[in-house]
Amino acid sequence: MPALPSDLPPPPPAPEPAAPALRPRASTALLVLATLAVGYTLWAAQDVVLPVLLAMFFALVGNPIIRLLQKLRLPRFLAALLVVLGGLAATGALAVQLAGPATEWVQQAPQQMRQVSRQVQAFVKPMQQANQAAESFARAAGGEGNRKVEVIRTQLDDPYKALVRTPRLAASALAVVLLTLFFMIYGENLQRQVIALLPNRQQKRFTTDILRAMEREISRYVLAITIINALVGLALAGVLVLLGIAVPEALLWGTVAMLLNFAPYVGPLVGIMLMLLVGMTQFREPLAVALPALAYLALHTLEGQLVTPIVLGRRMAISPLMLVLALMLFGWLWGIVGLLLAVPLLVCAKLVLARLDGMQGWARLLE
Repeated sequence: MPALPSDLPPPPPAPEPAAPALRPRASTALLVLATLAVGYTLWAAQDVVLPVLLAMFFALVGNPIIRLLQKLRLPRFLAALLVVLGGLAATGALAVQLAGPATEWVQQAPQQMRQVSRQVQAFVKPMQQANQAAESFARAAGGEGNRKVEVIRTQLDDPYKALVRTPRLAASALAVVLLTLFFMIYGENLQRQVIALLPNRQQKRFTTDILRAMEREISRYVLAITIINALVGLALAGVLVLLGIAVPEALLWGTVAMLLNFAPYVGPLVGIMLMLLVGMTQFREPLAVALPALAYLALHTLEGQLVTPIVLGRRMAISPLMLVLALMLFGWLWGIVGLLLAVPLLVCAKLVLARLDGMQGWARLLE
């Protein structure tokens, strides 16, 4: 007799899908140690890292010009060579033009500092008198036996340090020039060779998109900022000429303002103090003393609040807090060169994070 359907044994239960294996997470202590190790390596290897980063920075500035020259049927090697030689020629001409006023200003610096100190003492004389009165009262109350002994240490200048440092600086400058030329010529081939090492097509396409976006956006950003800062320097030099300062000296301070403008917040603050110093050495009346600093502040405000947002748009907007932290970090690691490279490195990090899955929140954090 055939078995009824109710008499058949129940089918075996379907196997449950295996739970995905959890990816192990690194501990917080390990991440902190790795971050400290990377920071120490960047600081200890700055003699090697900084020339490479500076060369990449200059290559990004020149890449849009090289593309324009390639559209005119010039080979990439010749276009890169023309850009490098043009940059060196412009730098040399500017250095020759500014060497005279810079040397004269350095020679006159002690006399000018004495003049500035007299002007400053005239402003702070009431505060000094109050301080002296407070010290006299403290000595009268505590007696004469509580005087502190000050120990003055002198340090002799070692001429051999300058002899050793000069060849190293020359070698670093030559390395930056050669690396810039090589990055301009062979940068695209190097990218293709690096992408060819990736295992699958999806990773290759993703990496290609990131590298192209970084190269395009950073080149645009660096070139635009360089042009804007140069215009700010020229405008400041023109204002100083209108105020009665000689043309070579005005060009010197305009160049200094252009270089300082690459470091947001920190550079303009130093520039304002320098313009106050220039006003004290050139003028006598209080209003005239403040005019160079006020002109620099007005130009920087116009550039930061109007020109740069219009030219670069919101895509390159960086949080002021993150920008100040980056300036502090890279300035502590690499000094003046770190201040120069802080903003491009931060923009590069933002572009990479914006294209990585799950990291868009970190990119928005930088905005």
